[in-house]
Amino acid sequence: MSTISSPGIERTLRGCRPADVDPVVIDASDLDSTAPDHLRDLKQGLAARGYQPAAVATEADLDAESTLERQREADRLRGLVRAASFLGAGRIEVSVGDAACDEVRTALAALSERADREGVELVRVRADDAA
Repeated sequence: MSTISSPGIERTLRGCRPADVDPVVIDASDLDSTAPDHLRDLKQGLAARGYQPAAVATEADLDAESTLERQREADRLRGLVRAASFLGAGRIEVSVGDAACDEVRTALAALSERADREGVELVRVRADDAA
């Protein structure tokens, strides 16, 4: 649940003005690292060139057979949520196949909660729509 009321958002938006930056979606596979030092340098480099990260996009493989593999993937995705927040991106776009099993739905729900806590919106994109 958001801690900012709708009137607070509207009041802030009234004071906004255009910025001379281009929003970009960063593909997670293009990130060399999610370490804070690397992300800080990336953020500064993008800003120097007039870019603002709007989203981080990734594909998720949460339907792995092994619980350990599924946990590793969930950990990777949590790291990307943190990276998106650090970069100032408002969204993380996660491309997933059909999430039919309970484990996948549970993992996505937990990831969504983490994203909310980090101030990032999780947007689930169907794998066939992302192509």
